[in-house]
Amino acid sequence: MGMLSLPGFLSCGKKKDFSLSNEKDAHVSDSDENLERGNWSNKGDYLLSMVGYAVGLGNVWRFPYLTYQNGGGAFLIPYTLMLALAGLPLFFMECSLGQFASLGPISVWRILPLFQGVGITMVIISTFVAIYYNVIIAYALYYLFASFQKVLPWSDCFSWADEFCSKTRLVSDCNATLDGVVIHANYSLITSKNLTCMNGTVNYKPVQFPSEQYWNKVTLQRSSGLDETGNIVWYLALCLLLSWMIVGAALFKGIKSSGKVVYFTALFPYIILLILLVRGATLEGALNGIEYYIGRQSNITKLMEAEVWKDAATQIFYSLSVAWGGLVALSSYNKFHNNCYSDAILVCVTNCATSVFAGFAIFSVLGHMAFVSERPVSEVVDSGFDLAFVAYPEALSKLPVSPLWSFLFFFMLLLLGLDSQFATIETLTTTIQDIYPEVMKKLRIPVTLGVCILLFLLGLTCVTQAGIYWVNLIDHFCAGWGILIAAVLEIIGIVYIYGGNRFIEDIEMMIGKKSCLFWLWWRTCWFFITPVLLMAILIWSLVTFSPPTYGSVSYPAWGTAVGWCMIIFCVIWIPIVAILKIVKAEGNICQRIVSCCRPAANWGPYLECHRGERYSHVVDPKKEKEHEIPTVSGFVYTQQ
Repeated sequence: MGMLSLPGFLSCGKKKDFSLSNEKDAHVSDSDENLERGNWSNKGDYLLSMVGYAVGLGNVWRFPYLTYQNGGGAFLIPYTLMLALAGLPLFFMECSLGQFASLGPISVWRILPLFQGVGITMVIISTFVAIYYNVIIAYALYYLFASFQKVLPWSDCFSWADEFCSKTRLVSDCNATLDGVVIHANYSLITSKNLTCMNGTVNYKPVQFPSEQYWNKVTLQRSSGLDETGNIVWYLALCLLLSWMIVGAALFKGIKSSGKVVYFTALFPYIILLILLVRGATLEGALNGIEYYIGRQSNITKLMEAEVWKDAATQIFYSLSVAWGGLVALSSYNKFHNNCYSDAILVCVTNCATSVFAGFAIFSVLGHMAFVSERPVSEVVDSGFDLAFVAYPEALSKLPVSPLWSFLFFFMLLLLGLDSQFATIETLTTTIQDIYPEVMKKLRIPVTLGVCILLFLLGLTCVTQAGIYWVNLIDHFCAGWGILIAAVLEIIGIVYIYGGNRFIEDIEMMIGKKSCLFWLWWRTCWFFITPVLLMAILIWSLVTFSPPTYGSVSYPAWGTAVGWCMIIFCVIWIPIVAILKIVKAEGNICQRIVSCCRPAANWGPYLECHRGERYSHVVDPKKEKEHEIPTVSGFVYTQQ
């Protein structure tokens, strides 16, 4: 095909390709070590992208609630242990894997062809998550725009409210003394006779805060259930379109553009969190909120409950975004000798510290809300959507200059969501680049925009009147077991089939030789502790499975069936690809399986100058792409 061959020792990835197209890929610059795929412009781009990917909405709306629910400050003990035993080992493994091979989450499974379906599962799950995650960003955008008003629209029961809407609790009935006789009567009768309710006998009407009714009736226009799809909520559809336009604009040059955007999207949320914390700490009742979060209300006896340890392990696992494919994709753009060990520790510690820090900002304001509404903190605390779009906005509406605080909070949610979304979409485009490098070199912008447009169209279902039910359904199934299954197979495949010691030698080629003592902890975790913990979480999740619900609304049987179909579609590729690999191999069945459990001929460092003697036999990726689409290139490295 008109190829030129030059000795590989003349340079290391600094050669100009003689290709069929003279177009320059904006993803690559002349200073890059890898001129095929490109590298991060500097280490700051990579670290902030990783922090932005790991630190997401869950750090703000899930961790603080889990801490409060599981013993307060005592919860930090299992949380820290699970970080060291499960989160960090898997995080370090994925960063090392991507950096070593300079490949995305599917192509990197040249390390173990039998398990290439695991990479496909990761990418499909990331696709599902990208669809609904941007819908949540659209919610934040809607509330952000709604904050540009003198009076927040959810601060009172306006025209959209019904008779159950109230800013305060309404007494329904109680006991009182009338002419020396204790009676039980409606509150209207009690007040008409100027009587006083007896302590401990008051029953309240089932009322809803204005923020709750605004969320359901105005923002979502929520239908009665999944069966009632309703219309597309046009303003949410526009917000969804805007969020995809932001993502597309940030990624039009791949990591070269997104790496600059994250300096703002990853760092500015910390400034907003600090502002919210300082403001919250000055409010009456803030101390009560913080004590419920991590203070005197802490309950060390909670550590005796298995549920607490399961919650800690699950939160660490999902918070660090391991097994989604994103860590492999982002790390694949590192230079070969980057110290991925220190990077992994820095990002993991930053992620967990952010979760703890966010809890103070959240609970100080919720403590004030409980004080103002004369209710215990336990009645105003919530997690997930109810915290982000009901409880916290309600609390902010009670503050002076409430539109300012509302704007800052939802701007923070927007930024936290966006940089996680950037990495998720980069995972998808990296996968495309590994399979069709020439296409991405010429058409990176159209392909990126095409991915965004396709996912926008698929996400329109999630902005109908039944949209929140779809968002909850995808999150309940796809973001759960599929990731756990992928993680378990990933660590088993690399440690027990490819070889844990062999993988450690690969890492040492990048970060230098380390002592046996250095690797003792990582060997212990990779070989024993981490796989056991992941299996325990997976089995626990299966045993304690309950059908999805949204609030008090149950899903129809067909909705649950759709959820199962989604998760089956995600993981079915693991056995399908394994069977295809075995069928295409040669020899009897045992020989075929053994063959597929060995690294592919083109497994190893991407650039020839990094291969050394250990990988001197490697077939260049451009010469041989096992079971992948062949590409046309005007230059190949030659084996020496």
